Amino acid sequence: MNRKKPTYFAPAERANSLQIEEDIRMFANNPALNKIADAVSVMLVILNRQRQIIFANQLFLNFIRLENIDDVAGKRPGEALKCIHSNEEEGGCGTSEFCRTCGAVQAILESQTGKSSVKECRITTRSGDALDLRVTATPYMENGSEYTAFAIHDISHEKRRQTLERIFFHDVLNTAGSVAGLSSILLEIKDPDEITEIVSSIKQATEHMIDEIQMQQNLSAAERGDLIPEFKEIKSLKLLNDITEMYSKYEIASNKCISLKENAENVSFFSDPVILRRITGNMLKNALEASMPGSTISFSCSCINHSVRFSVHNDSYIDRKIQLQLFNRSFSTKGMGRGIGTYSMKLFGEKYLRGKVWFESSVEKGTTFFIEVPKNPDKNAEGNP
Repeated sequence: MNRKKPTYFAPAERANSLQIEEDIRMFANNPALNKIADAVSVMLVILNRQRQIIFANQLFLNFIRLENIDDVAGKRPGEALKCIHSNEEEGGCGTSEFCRTCGAVQAILESQTGKSSVKECRITTRSGDALDLRVTATPYMENGSEYTAFAIHDISHEKRRQTLERIFFHDVLNTAGSVAGLSSILLEIKDPDEITEIVSSIKQATEHMIDEIQMQQNLSAAERGDLIPEFKEIKSLKLLNDITEMYSKYEIASNKCISLKENAENVSFFSDPVILRRITGNMLKNALEASMPGSTISFSCSCINHSVRFSVHNDSYIDRKIQLQLFNRSFSTKGMGRGIGTYSMKLFGEKYLRGKVWFESSVEKGTTFFIEVPKNPDKNAEGNP
């Protein structure tokens, strides 16, 4: 008797290979379906009751860079797309805890109740690409058996453009408004000390605006694969002190304490200072936004073997449902059009700084974000210790 595989969401069981081969032949011998499937401008697959692929049009095969149906037969959509969560559990795609929030699995399961379902899903692939997909799952009967016609539309570019535009205009307009307001005040005051203070604030605001513009340029380049990091020597404590000083002046830091831990180590290492400053700054900004007035946010760094680890801790807890989606592009707890901060941290930190970005969150201990980068990435790349 076969052991039933565990699952956190969708059933794990699969059809046997003979049944899959029979289904593949049946759909391959349907010339009308094949002609229509390759004529439409969306990716189309047919799934059996176990959510396994038994037919795929050429557009889908091209998208996953495969030659024919035999290369993907029997796989589930997340496995074919190489979703990072598709091999976390023995049962495969649809059975991990993360799959509970996946629109693709949800749509397929809804279609199996007899109704069509349209949902969006975000998939991070094992190569680090982020896909935004709109999927339509429709019940389909053939020879008395139930299947799902699963149409996939890649909306990654649309989502990326919308998100970047909203963030860019939101942040730049806010900063420009601050500069305009401070400039108006400057015209009305006479005290030299006040003038000096306001001029300093205007300078800081304009530098922040330039930083936001450069960040959007870098993020676009990073997603295209065109970003080239510039590795330079960095002193860890100077980096932490600079970021602490900058963010302590922000409104979100009002009535909150940013504390540099006493055991924070001053490590000399090589990385891209602009990218690393952006990542650690986002970590601190997120912690400030999540903390209540009177809270303390702890900033630290340590040397771990041949790597440098930075951490930011706050006392708040991230709900488990949010944890499961936190690094997805476009996901945000701050409203529509946000959701680039944590995604960009992982993209920049892992793909370009050759490090690792993760977090830990519990009700008892609060939340800590980490980034760990190699002390000398060139030596690591060569396989040297």
